[in-house]
This record gives sequence, structure tokens and C-alpha cells, in this order.
Amino acid sequence: MGKDFEKFMSQLQETNQTLDFFCDFEKIAQNVEDIKLSLCMLNSLLGATDMRKAVETIWKRDKSAFNVMDILIAVRSEGKKKVLDSLGQCVALDSLFTSVDGVMEFLEGTGLAEVFQSKKINDLVDYVFGIETGLDTNARKNRSGHVMEEMVARIFDKNGVCYRQEVYSSEWPAITRVLGDDEKRFDFIVKTATKTYLIEVNFYSGGGSKLNEVARSYSDIAPKINSVHGFEFVWITDGIGWKSAKNKLQEAYSIIPSIYNLTDIAEFVKIVK
Repeated sequence: MGKDFEKFMSQLQETNQTLDFFCDFEKIAQNVEDIKLSLCMLNSLLGATDMRKAVETIWKRDKSAFNVMDILIAVRSEGKKKVLDSLGQCVALDSLFTSVDGVMEFLEGTGLAEVFQSKKINDLVDYVFGIETGLDTNARKNRSGHVMEEMVARIFDKNGVCYRQEVYSSEWPAITRVLGDDEKRFDFIVKTATKTYLIEVNFYSGGGSKLNEVARSYSDIAPKINSVHGFEFVWITDGIGWKSAKNKLQEAYSIIPSIYNLTDIAEFVKIVK
């Protein structure tokens, strides 16, 4: 049977997100636990009438406690974040944590001093847990791809399809030759008695230029891989985001023989079994 692109498009799913997609609370809790001792020490700043004196007290006891203060403004600096100090000089944010004056400049400049003294925050551990939850939303884009990989893995497991994950093209000299200098990592490898399938997996719930780039890239590498005897490139993709890049996907659909979504992946399972 010939491929039906319009049918393929009609099968695209709106989302692949389950409730555990939104927040990785295990990671969040661990991030907070790693700095909990410092946060507990900084709690003594809450409600302080003399902020500088309170800072000096902590500084004398353990000045390293201030190294975690960047997270209080929802930043992970690690020496990379630059700011303008009170003199208008460009400095690393965490360089302010190397002196009492610097700490005071940070607290006053960010507005945290007023927040602390007015006790708008009651506990920095709980406060940072909330910040970490907010920052974790930045990881959702990566999680979407991982969720799709997990879904495909479950389908393979359920159907008894043997596979390997995250395999590099350098494993096969013939593939390396046709792909050139750029080493390619494939999400899945399925090997049968007659053929090795090199598989890419992704899901796009929203549009963007990346979709065009992905379609263009796979349209380029698929014929190269398929030209090597015993190998075939397979692309498993889904998501209504493709509706915004329909023309580019249709072009890829005409070039790549093996494109599947979560609905018709059963056809691929039949082939490899």
C-alpha cells in the first residue's frame, strides 16, 4: 500500500504529556536538599532589624552560606551570569558573595533586603522549593522528547521488539562514510536478521523553525543511510505542531520511505517482527 500523507496528518496527536510531565519533584527536592544547610543559616536574615549585622554574624560563622544566594532570585549563575555593580562595572554575579559589602550590595540591589526585613518570606527552604519548581518548567521542552522516547520504548517492549537506545553512527564504518565527519546519535536501533533500522524519535506539540530544520536534516540523511546495504533510516514523529510545517513534512514524507506516528507505528512493529 502506498503512503497516505493526509491520513498521517489526521492521526497526529495534540499532546503526549501525562501528569508527571510538568514537574520533576524528585529532582527539585534534591536540588533544595543540596543547599538546605546554607538556606537554614540564611533564615536568620528574615526579620533582621540590622541587616548588615545579621550578615556579618553568618559571615563569621560560615561565609560559604552566601554562595547559594543566586537561587534566591531564580538564577543559576555558576560564575557565568554577569551584572553591573553599583559602580557600573560588569562583574560576575557570584563575585558579590565574596565579601560582606558584596552581599549587602546584592541584598539591597535585588530588593531582597526589604523582602527579608518585612518578613514577606517565612522560610527560605520552602521559598527555594517554589523557585526550583518554577525553574523546572524550563526542562519541559527536553522532557517532551524523553516522553516520546519512553512511549516508543513501551510499544517496543509490549510487542517484544528488541532494541538499543542512544547508539552512535560511528559503530558502523559504512554509515560513517556516507554521513561524513558529523557523528550522529540515533534514539533507537532495531536489528533484524536482514536489516538494521536506525531510528529517530520526536514529538512537537507546537510550531517553530526547528521543525523545518529537523525535516530538512532527516530528508538529507535518510537517502544516505538507505543507500547502505542492510540499513534503513526510520523516523517516528508525532504532534500537531507539524501542522505549522506541513509542507516541509510532506516533502520529507515523499523522500523518506519509513515515517511513522504513534498511531501507525504498529506497521513498523509488524515489519521488524
